[in-house]
Amino acid sequence: MPDQDLRLSSPSALRNRGPILDLLRDVLPERGEVLEIASGSGEHIIHFASLLPELTWQPSDPSPVARASVQEWVRTEGLTNVLTPLDIDTSSENWPIERADAMIAINMVHISPWAATLGLLKGAGRLLPTGGALVLYGPYRRAGEPLVASNEDFDADLRLRNPAWGIRFLEEVASTAEQFGLAMTSVVEMPANNLGVVFRRQ
Repeated sequence: MPDQDLRLSSPSALRNRGPILDLLRDVLPERGEVLEIASGSGEHIIHFASLLPELTWQPSDPSPVARASVQEWVRTEGLTNVLTPLDIDTSSENWPIERADAMIAINMVHISPWAATLGLLKGAGRLLPTGGALVLYGPYRRAGEPLVASNEDFDADLRLRNPAWGIRFLEEVASTAEQFGLAMTSVVEMPANNLGVVFRRQ
């Protein structure tokens, strides 16, 4: 019986990794360590690591299944600039890492309780150096603007799956980030009604 393939695959990751990479090229440092929160299948970080080889990539996920998937992707792709995935629950005060030159979190804020976003922002304020970037990707509400129909349906589905999930107001995320020394420096329109949001540690 052949060994089980532990690699997960996400169609959305394959669709959006190109535009996200373009954004990362503009905001990440040339060298250093990039911490990814909620790495999921690992397909994003594998893609970024293969095309930005001067950076060291630190994946993380609270799910052991996701961490196993990341490790298997790293092994099969033969990448040497991706570290062993960490078990990070952002809502916990104790993270097994003390610093990062930049951080990314893709499709996490809306598929987790608000406490996870609060912990993410607090952690970024603690780990990042002055000027270090936190890059978020996903759908957001914006004050005074209705959600497009597809995101309205998506939000309703999220809340059915877990009442603590849902598409957040960008303004609330930004004002909370300020409490932890993070300033929102750019918002980039992305495919499928998503946003790329960049914060910098002040």
